[in-house]
Amino acid sequence: MRVAVMSDIHGFNLALETVLADLDGHGLFDAVVVVGDLCEVGPAPAAVIDLVRARDFVVLQGNTDLDIVVAAREGGGSEEEAYAIEQIGEAGLEYLAGLPFSRRITPPGGRSPDDDLLVVHANPHNLTDKLDPNLSDGELKKIIGDTRAAAIAFGHIHICYVRNLDGMLLVGVSAVGNPKDGDLRCKYGILTWDEGDRSWQAELRKLDYPLEATAAQILASGLPDPEKTLRKLMRASY
Repeated sequence: MRVAVMSDIHGFNLALETVLADLDGHGLFDAVVVVGDLCEVGPAPAAVIDLVRARDFVVLQGNTDLDIVVAAREGGGSEEEAYAIEQIGEAGLEYLAGLPFSRRITPPGGRSPDDDLLVVHANPHNLTDKLDPNLSDGELKKIIGDTRAAAIAFGHIHICYVRNLDGMLLVGVSAVGNPKDGDLRCKYGILTWDEGDRSWQAELRKLDYPLEATAAQILASGLPDPEKTLRKLMRASY
């Protein structure tokens, strides 16, 4: 069984197209899961929604997806949220509002929940607390709580890493659109179930960013501060 997991597209449709092309070149997947943060930040939030909806993907809700919906329904919000709301319209807002929180995948012959791959945006319980690679084992366990799974794949922190936590595989797949790990490449993960040793194995894919075309797109967009958006993208760090 092979599952692709991508996260944090953030309105950068050209980066998403780069990842989709790589996915298409790597054969069939049993599932592709997009773990949220689809729209806010980049120049083309509506195009991102169109691209993921055109595929047979599982799409989960991220914290900025929820933020956009709340800003649209209750008022307030940032200029970036206002831009995304204007671009995606009511149909896009309804789509973001209806996205699920998580997806649990049981491999063939596996025992649920202990052999499962759990896919979430940030962690198994909410959309905000970070499974940061700099946390201790104890701090990570406190966030994960009593969740049972063989592997957890997630985004949110825009940093890629793989870590074994007392037999549970943690896979941070970084970001498609705007990585923050000092490496401006489009990133996603592939998780493969090894039936022989009954475990999940992870590969992190890192692809050249379509920076020149994305920069031109940002500067020609109606983003509230396109120059700032481009500087933050190119910095690729917090």
